[in-house]
Amino acid sequence: MTCQPTTVPSPDTFDIPALREKYRIEKERRMRREGQAQYVRLGQGDTGDYAIDPYAPVAPRAALDEELDVLVLGAGWGGIKASYHLTKQGVTNIRNVDTAGDFGGVWYWNKYPGVQCDNDAYCYLPLLEEMGFLPSKKFADGNEIQAYARSIAERFGFADKALLHTQVTSFRWDEDLRRWSVTTNRGDTLRPRFVVVAPGVLNMPKLPAIKGIDRFRGKLFHTSRWDYGYTGGSPDDATLDRLADKRVAIVGTGATAIQAVPHLARHARHLYVIQRTPSTVDERPNPPTDPEWAAALEPGWQARRIANFHRGAQEVYQFGEEDLICDIWTEINRNLAAQIAAEGREIPLEEYFARREIMDFQVMERLRARCDELVKDPQTAAALKPWYHHLCKRPLSSNDYYPTFNRDNVTLVDVSDTQGIQELTETGFIANGQEHPVDCVIFASGFEVTSDLDRRWGIPQFEGAEGRSIYDHWRDGPLTFHGITTHGFPNMAFIGYIQGGINSSVTEHFGRQGAHAAWIFAECLKRGISRVEPSQAAMDAYVRTYNEIKPDVSALQQRCPPGYFNNEGEANPKWALFPGWGYGWDNFEAMLADWRDKGDMEGMVLA
Repeated sequence: MTCQPTTVPSPDTFDIPALREKYRIEKERRMRREGQAQYVRLGQGDTGDYAIDPYAPVAPRAALDEELDVLVLGAGWGGIKASYHLTKQGVTNIRNVDTAGDFGGVWYWNKYPGVQCDNDAYCYLPLLEEMGFLPSKKFADGNEIQAYARSIAERFGFADKALLHTQVTSFRWDEDLRRWSVTTNRGDTLRPRFVVVAPGVLNMPKLPAIKGIDRFRGKLFHTSRWDYGYTGGSPDDATLDRLADKRVAIVGTGATAIQAVPHLARHARHLYVIQRTPSTVDERPNPPTDPEWAAALEPGWQARRIANFHRGAQEVYQFGEEDLICDIWTEINRNLAAQIAAEGREIPLEEYFARREIMDFQVMERLRARCDELVKDPQTAAALKPWYHHLCKRPLSSNDYYPTFNRDNVTLVDVSDTQGIQELTETGFIANGQEHPVDCVIFASGFEVTSDLDRRWGIPQFEGAEGRSIYDHWRDGPLTFHGITTHGFPNMAFIGYIQGGINSSVTEHFGRQGAHAAWIFAECLKRGISRVEPSQAAMDAYVRTYNEIKPDVSALQQRCPPGYFNNEGEANPKWALFPGWGYGWDNFEAMLADWRDKGDMEGMVLA
């Protein structure tokens, strides 16, 4: 069935200058001077070490002392796709190293009740055609995703080689050996020829640095370390029966809370939902995968769907192109495409983006209206309305979140005026000057996504050639060649949102980076090249070009409320997920393909 444009309010029905001012006021209410310092890692107070796994015991093993062709840091999607591409290139003397107890990355750690993919799983889950697999529904459950991630590692032969429940404690380049020397908390000494750094963007949990966090005598945990022993239930069963006599507070209203809150509300004696900035929450149609649709899929369907999703979510549909995704992620461009098709003409990009801003206001007006439609209490409905541009925060969907606030045992606590909880006491929390007794505080406060590397990676020593620390080398932001390698860190590639092309599907984004790194390392092994890194001149030239052509999104960042997209309110966050290569994803990938086809690794110093 053809995806239709949505019904949105006409721009004649609202005042755009007034909305811009409203957005500004609401942003300023939530700003904090501390920036990223307002968050701390797990490990303070009674919250536990982030590396401790509540889901699986650590199996004893002997420490390893060995040489490898490639060490892959991470067993999430970045690490999985890198290992997959290395294996396809014939490089099999590899190991993935991860603190988790299995493959899956964030899908291993996120086992909170209700966890699902929040964008199209037919795009998000990679290698579906090669694996002969389809997710059971459009927004697949977390357990299904984690199991699928594991199945890829098993299919391609690197699952049993992984060092799980293992944390890297140091990377050090050994110039004499032309290898990396890597140590771990399990006593391992590994000497890989090459390293792929793929720690992910959702790997290091964070929580607000709330006054009194050490004094609270109740239960504290982060959603990525869910304590089912306390709540009842399990990753397969969201019956949280041990909360029947408990007063629970959940801190945060982002992607995690949207999914977990309805389950907590069904079982807790009382639930306090503590909100600094509301999310956009659209409806979530999530039917099971249609067998007839699946049977009719033609070879190459997933690549075409991923490309369609990327254009709909982040770039521009081709003239006459249909939206194959048909959800909140693509609504703005879908509606604009329908307008343009009705006019029967293509329009200049300048006009397109001017009209896109207006459609942004229209869609956000529609989303705010959902609060009034679904939440009975007018004050609560008003507090749940998002006042910002559509891409200031991750677009979300849920059929249960807003109706949850109609329950007698649920209280929304809006802390925008104080930019968060004021204090934890021994028996509860203080917000807006009022103390609320609770038995449990659950932090749905996310991960260190765009903060400084030393906050995110958790590796004390990371030294390249001549003992230079990566944290000093990239103190002011990334310096790369093609967004993947950097001068001074030989035989190393980086996977992430690092100065390259940006794809709307993170698994496609990480996968193409992994393929490029795998090609470089495989070629070096075939040709007997023991040392490879970009020259200073090549890196400088690439960085200069990247900075010259990247879109200037600082105006939008300045209008957005604080969050991980702008590293808590920065106009130009140095580790921003956006904007990426200024000529677009396809152009960036074509550039790298041409570079590989040429074969001489221009810009690299080979030894």
